Formats: sequence, C-alpha cells, structure tokens
Amino acid sequence: MFCATVMVHVDIDGKSHGRIHVALKLANWFSSDLIGISAAILPPYPAENGYFVTLEAIEREQCDVRAALARAEASFRSIAGADRKGLEWRSDNEFPEFYVVSEARAADLLVVGRQAEDVARSLDPGSVVLRAGRPVIVVPPNIDTLEAARIIVGWKDTREARRALRDALPFLQRAEAVTIVEVSDEETKARALARAADVTRYLGRHKVQVGPSIAARTKGGVADELIRLAKVEGADLIVAGAYGHSRLGEWAFGGVTRDLLASSPVCCLLSH
Repeated sequence: MFCATVMVHVDIDGKSHGRIHVALKLANWFSSDLIGISAAILPPYPAENGYFVTLEAIEREQCDVRAALARAEASFRSIAGADRKGLEWRSDNEFPEFYVVSEARAADLLVVGRQAEDVARSLDPGSVVLRAGRPVIVVPPNIDTLEAARIIVGWKDTREARRALRDALPFLQRAEAVTIVEVSDEETKARALARAADVTRYLGRHKVQVGPSIAARTKGGVADELIRLAKVEGADLIVAGAYGHSRLGEWAFGGVTRDLLASSPVCCLLSH
C-alpha cells in the first residue's frame, strides 16, 4: 500500500476546513489512517524600546494558544468523523514548520495549505516540501475537494521531477487522463519529446494511461504554462518536482516552485 497514513496540517485560525476535506478524501481512497497536526508558539517579544511583558500576560497568551489548538482538534475531528478508525491528533507548543517536519516521519503523504502569514502560528508550505522528505499536496484557498481525474505532470529531467513522478504513481494510476509537459524551445523540442516518450513508457509499465506529451513553448514562466494547461485540460492536480537550496539556514526556492506555491489555483503534488 502506497499511502498507509495521510497527515494534514490544521491551522489554529480556523481556515483549514477545505484541506481537511481533501485529506479525508485521500484517506478514504487509500484506506489510510488520518493524522491531524497543529502547532503554535508565542512570538518572540521585542527587547528594544523599553518593551515590557508581564508573566501574567505570557500565561494568558499561552492559555489562548492551548485553547486555539483545542478548537483546531475539535474542528478536525468534527469533519473527519469522531468515530473514524485510524484517526489521530497531534499538537504541540512549537513552531509549526519545525513540528510538522519532525512528525512527518509518521506519514506517507502530507496535506498543507498554501499561504503562511505568521511563522509562530501557521506553516510555510515551501519549507515543508523541501525538508519533510515526503510528498506534499498543497491545497489552495477555497478548494475543498480533489478528484485527480485529469493530471498535469510538469516534467524536467531532474532528480526532483523523477521523485515527484514516482510519489504520484497512486494518483496517476487512478487518473482518467495524464499529460506530460516539458517546457522547451524549438532547438530542444525533439529531445524534450524523446524524454517524454521515455516517461510515458515508464508510466505505461505502471498501468498509467498517458495522453499525447507536450513540449510547450512559453513567453511567461513555466508555472504559468502548467497552470494554463491545467485549465485547458480541466485538470485539478499538478505534479512537479520542488527545487530549492539552503542559504545561511533559509530556503531559497526555484522559480517554478515559488510560482506554483504562490498562484496555482489547483492542488499541487510536490516532492523534493
């Protein structure tokens, strides 16, 4: 079984209903256990300008965080069904990114939201993709379902794209239509189509039906082209490798990864 456990990050601000529904649907597809996870921590207080905080204020804010985590758990259990078998909840007083990346060892697939507003209370999806060592489905705002009947695969002949393709196999095997897309120019079009043919044969050996491959040319960004083709094909899932590197302890993202995280209107399955 590919996906024995799905883990979904639940924000403490109550904006996670859509992605919980997506994670629940995936867990039903794969007959998986479902783990809800949340974390938050008090933000650091500024030390300059005579800023002063009392112990009473800190204790009050810590109480507020615990109450918010309890509400997040209640929301998760209400949507998933309190009597569902294999249901689990994890939470802690910790930075969400650190906690989710650490606990990802318990899951096969992570489901997260797209936007991060406060690192002390919400999750940076890009950092999780690059650090978790698990495939991640990033769910845009206002999306609460995923059919994955039609899938766009953004191909580039790299380790990350190969990893994403392998991680996405259970979705590709369920799909009605899969399109392989590599952005190229006229000089490299033939080589791009040859690489896509190899990918098509590979997927065929895994019982995946692939339609005609596309060696796309674009004046805009690669992510823009993938999003455009997803709209044309009626796809609701984009599969792509995630690219980035650590610079002085912070992640710098490749352009395609950054743009998909910022603007894709459909779910993305990303692997690093």
